[in-house]
Amino acid sequence: MTNHDTIKTPDSPRHSKDRGTESSNDTQMTVRDIQNAYARYATWIDRLGWLNRLLTGRFRRRQFSQATGRVLDVACGAGTNFQYVPESTEIVGIDISEPLLERVRSELETLERDGTVTQMDAQDLEFEDDSFDTVISSFSTCTFPDPVAALREMARVCRPDGQILLLEHGRSDNTLIARYQEWRADAHYEKSGCRVTQEPLSVVRRAGLSVDEAETAQLGRITRIACDPVLDENNE
Repeated sequence: MTNHDTIKTPDSPRHSKDRGTESSNDTQMTVRDIQNAYARYATWIDRLGWLNRLLTGRFRRRQFSQATGRVLDVACGAGTNFQYVPESTEIVGIDISEPLLERVRSELETLERDGTVTQMDAQDLEFEDDSFDTVISSFSTCTFPDPVAALREMARVCRPDGQILLLEHGRSDNTLIARYQEWRADAHYEKSGCRVTQEPLSVVRRAGLSVDEAETAQLGRITRIACDPVLDENNE
């Protein structure tokens, strides 16, 4: 079952100056906490890559096959998205976890693709403004201590005429599934740093990103979002 929710918002002034490296809420994980969590689970994540591709592959393909030019994959994880990005593009990947990046480099070799991967905080990207034609990210904003700061950084490094392509998960539209998610939310966050009940479109709007298109699937658990990188400073 797939629900369509296409939203268009006006263009607006570019970029925000706000950046963040840690959550202001003491109950939330910091960047270091997330880094440590994914260092522990790097091997496990890599071994379950086949399951991830089985469950989300068609959504990644539909979303990231739209990427063009110089492409930045933010929180690239084990490099799962790379096989869905057109071969004509130039791939740059960043992630906070060095153990995961080791697997990303192996993925590039397997795909026989050139690419650059670097350890970096998504909330403080070490790139110049307007450095990329396309910025992509999958299932990541739920783990950033400050997802708004990370999204604004994605907008900053993306060309004004470029695109930001997100694939996220969140609270289900199904009442029973949503209740289970709520029941598991705290334990899941403490274990993996993932906010399983986050509402992706709400976070994107709080960041001031203009949503060109949004589509939900799997009873609302997965959301594809295409964004204009020009920020709306009034939508905060």
